Formats: sequence, structure tokens, C-alpha cells
Amino acid sequence: MSAPAVARSSARANLLRYRRSWGLWLLLLVAPVGARFMIGGEQGGGVQIAVHDHLPVLTPAVLGLWLGIVVSTLLLPIGYIYLRANTTRRQPWQVEEVTAASRVAIMLGRFAADAAVLLAALAALTLAGWFLGWLLVEGPVDPLAITRGLWIVAAPALIGLAALRTLLGALPWLRGPLGDFAFLILWITALSMPAVNQGQTSSFGSNLRDYMGYYRPLVGGAPDATDDFAIGGVKPKPGRIALDADKGLAAPGYIPSRLAWIGIAIGTAALAGLLYRPHRPRRRRAPSGRVARLLAAGPPRAADPAAPAARPARHPLAGLIEAEARLIGAGRLFLILAIGAAGLGILQDYRHIGSPAALLLLVFALSAHAGRSEARGLLALTRTTAWPPMIRRAAFLLAGIGWSLLLAVPAALAHVSPEPLRLALATGTVAALVAILLAALGRSAFAPRIVLLVMWYGYFSS
Repeated sequence: MSAPAVARSSARANLLRYRRSWGLWLLLLVAPVGARFMIGGEQGGGVQIAVHDHLPVLTPAVLGLWLGIVVSTLLLPIGYIYLRANTTRRQPWQVEEVTAASRVAIMLGRFAADAAVLLAALAALTLAGWFLGWLLVEGPVDPLAITRGLWIVAAPALIGLAALRTLLGALPWLRGPLGDFAFLILWITALSMPAVNQGQTSSFGSNLRDYMGYYRPLVGGAPDATDDFAIGGVKPKPGRIALDADKGLAAPGYIPSRLAWIGIAIGTAALAGLLYRPHRPRRRRAPSGRVARLLAAGPPRAADPAAPAARPARHPLAGLIEAEARLIGAGRLFLILAIGAAGLGILQDYRHIGSPAALLLLVFALSAHAGRSEARGLLALTRTTAWPPMIRRAAFLLAGIGWSLLLAVPAALAHVSPEPLRLALATGTVAALVAILLAALGRSAFAPRIVLLVMWYGYFSS
């Protein structure tokens, strides 16, 4: 079979799996429903984009640009979660990896299917944008102007996201949590890269550094080509400012740079095929070396055949909470990192160093244990225990809050202030609640880990 035929077959197989999944139809429904919440107003609500602390006049071109910027910046983590957690997350590698078909063609087919699904969601958002134009824009509705701004900005970013997902699935060490962390780092880097372009004239090279495509349309369309703009939670001043979105989109080198990013995405998907490494069963090796022996949990105590039967616990709920806390903080590595995070809170202001360090540790610990406890196979077993699953989830929440408070105690004692405890109570509650809710919905640690990492970044940078 030729390489183009292999690519078509791979794309067709993945698209059929997408079509049979309810997640695709949910994605296509969420896109138009959420469109209204992407456009912020002067009274708050939604995502706000401000230039010189003023919201732009909502013309059709600005509306399309606004939707495109929100998709290419803030919604990429949601798209990544969908791609990594949907029905195609499990591939028939036992069959594919023993065939003589081109690995590059197979990966290009998967990339094409992922890109097609994301662009289908963008098309649904475009239809919603036309309806919003009828409701919100000033002047006559121009569907072409709305579509142009939305697709020029957002389409290359979504195609690049599909390519990145393909690349992260090609290497064994990037198929798990490390790949998710790599995506977070790349997303943060892409958000900050346009800062390099401040004060530079528009060119192909400068615009190529803006993967998300939001910088030049805002700067080039502003009345005085200002760099003073903000995306996200903004408190705008009264009155609106005129923004020439078409001028920004037509800036020298901007559209060629967006086309170049599509080419880079295709090249990345092909590179994933060249770098692809087959799945192999994990080999459990005994820990070796002093550091490995120090971090190992150690062997369990030997069983005592003459031990009497265990008595019912006097306080079973307290025991359940303690068990959840032990499972969250399992292993000597966690304890060493916990001591380090608590020590950082003593050095300086807990809000700036200690709290982010403790929260980052809890993000991985909470999401890992929540994913384990909500696995389908384990749920079938835990439903037969004395406590129903909701009680166990409540115990998980209390145990997570307890760990957060415990990590803040040294800072509270050192600074003689209850503020670290209040902050730990708030962050621990949110982190534990998000972890257990998303794990219960997704039956894995993937979604809570990504969402909590994005929330941690927002908390750390605020």
C-alpha cells in the first residue's frame, strides 16, 4: 500500500472513531454555546480584550479577531485536553507497529483527523460568530469579515496543536505526565514570545515568533500602533477605542507567517513519524544505588500468622481520611519535596514562593491519587465497601485540604501570621475539589493534572 493510501486509511479510521464518540458532538455543541462568553463587555463577564485600557469598537472584523484571539490563546489547553483524552487516545499499536506501512504516513493520517476535528469545532464557532454579529456588532453584519479574522488567527494555532499532540504521542517518555508538562511549558512560552516583538516593525520573521497570532492584529490595528493591550481579566475604562482589525491582519509578513505555521505543523507531524518509537512493556527494575534506596518505600512488614483478628475501627471516618492522606503523600520522595516546599515558605513571603511551591507539589500528588481512585476497575471494587464513593471523595477533599494546611504551618509559625493558613485553605480546597471532580468525570489523572497546571500558572503569575 502506498504512503498516501496509508495516510488516508489512518485518517479515515480515526475520523470514524471520532464520529462514534459522544465527546465530538459535545465539543461541536460547546463551541457555539461558549461563543457568547468569549466576548466581554464593559460591565464585566466574558473574556475582555483591551487596547489602552479601552475595549475596542465591536465591528464585524473586530468580532472575528476577538474570537480568534480567545481560541488561539486561552482555549488551547482545552483543545489539548480533548485531543489527549478523547476516544482516539488508545491506538491499535499492537497491529500497526508490526505492519510494513510507513510510520510517517500513519502519523500524518492521525494528525489530519485531529486537525479536521478541531477545525470542525472552529466552523461551529464561526456560525455562532455570525449570530453574535447580528446581536452585538455596530453597523451591518459582514460574515466574511468575521470569518476572516477568526480563521486567520485561530486555524494555524489549532492545526499546530494537532501536530504537537501527534509529536507527544510518538515518544514513550512523552506519552504520559511528562508530555503534559511539556505542553504547559510550550503554551506558556508561546504566550510570552510576542513580547520580543515590542517596538519592531512588522515582518515575516517577527510575526513568525507569534505562534498564537494575536500580537500583530492588535498592535497594527491600534490607532497609534501601541503595545499597550491586555487579554483576559481586564477592568476597562469607560468608552471604546477604534481598532482597525483588517489593517492588522494585512500587516507585512503576517499572513505568510500564519501559512508558514501550517507548514511547520505538517512538518512536525511528519517528524513525529520519523521519531516514533514502538510501545514496549514496562520493565520493573529493582532500585539500585543509595539515592534509589533512600527514595524507595521499603518492603512491607512481615505478616504475623498468630496476630489476632482486626477489630472494627472506633472512628472509621477519621480512618478513611487518614488513609486518603497517606495515599496522597505516598513515598519518601513526596515527603522530601513537602519538607522543601514548607521550608521555602519560611524564607520569604509565603504568597510568592511557599504557596506556589506547595501547590505545585499538590497538583501532581492530588491528580495522581484522584486518577487512581477513580479508575473504572477500582470503582467496581470500592462500591462494595462500607463507605459509598461519595464519602470517599469527601474524605479525599478533606485529606487534600489537610496536606495544604500542613505545608503552610511552618510559614504561619515563622511569620506569626494566620495568612498562610488562610491562603493554604483556599488553594487546597480548590485544588482537591478540581482534582476529584475531573477525575470522576474523566476516569484518569490526565484532565485534572492539565487543568490544575494551567490554574497553577495563572495563580503563580498573578
